[in-house]
Amino acid sequence: MTVETPQPRYQQIAAQIRAAIERGDYEPGAALDSENTLAARYQVDKRTVNSAMRILRAEGLVRVERGRGAIVRELPILTRDAATRFRIRAEAGARGAYEAELARAGLESVVDQPDVAPAAVPDDIGQVLGLEPGAQALTRARRMYARKPGNPETYPVQLATSWIPADLAEGTPIEQMDTGPGGTYSRLADLGHAPAEFTETITLRLPDDAERDFLKMDAEQRVYLIRRVAREAAGRAVEVTDTVMPAHQWRLAYTWAAETS
Repeated sequence: MTVETPQPRYQQIAAQIRAAIERGDYEPGAALDSENTLAARYQVDKRTVNSAMRILRAEGLVRVERGRGAIVRELPILTRDAATRFRIRAEAGARGAYEAELARAGLESVVDQPDVAPAAVPDDIGQVLGLEPGAQALTRARRMYARKPGNPETYPVQLATSWIPADLAEGTPIEQMDTGPGGTYSRLADLGHAPAEFTETITLRLPDDAERDFLKMDAEQRVYLIRRVAREAAGRAVEVTDTVMPAHQWRLAYTWAAETS
């Protein structure tokens, strides 16, 4: 006979607060009760409540804001479907896959004025693009947010940096901050370099200081680093993009056809 070991009290409290959030007792963006109030409610000391809150913070269900305490996550979990996002990138005039996938989630996308300029390429990126060490490529760095319709407040959800060979981008709309409907891939297609194959490599890691500050993350949380390589039909890599996104905010989905025998 197996005897189950009772959960530690702080885990029980974390489960109860999580259930309260899922029931809607606390709305997205609402402040939880103070630790003193929670300690009195659950008849434990503040250290136990603090341990429970660390679990919820690591899960991304709550975050701590100076002057307000613990805040319930404002946005729903976002889904990134690598197989469909590129097919919908110009949907309803969207400026790329990110804008289209947020629109499908009922959210608006906001992108900081991107940094678009020629820059030296990191060695590992240069190797993929077939460039000599120290060579430059057009670099597009974006800080990306989501916003609820009718609400001016924005929430940071990812960072993305793309590198495109200079000989493909120079003198084209790809050099502009707004590349137009469909984004960079549609402009590459206009130039006869349409991506025919994508490869994505995903790494789970700790964010660096700049990523943590922008994405408003806790020390216990992780990010996905998704490196995508786009190749044209001839095999040349025409773009490399690194996307950094909080693992607790995004669900990654992949769809492909089954092979038939």
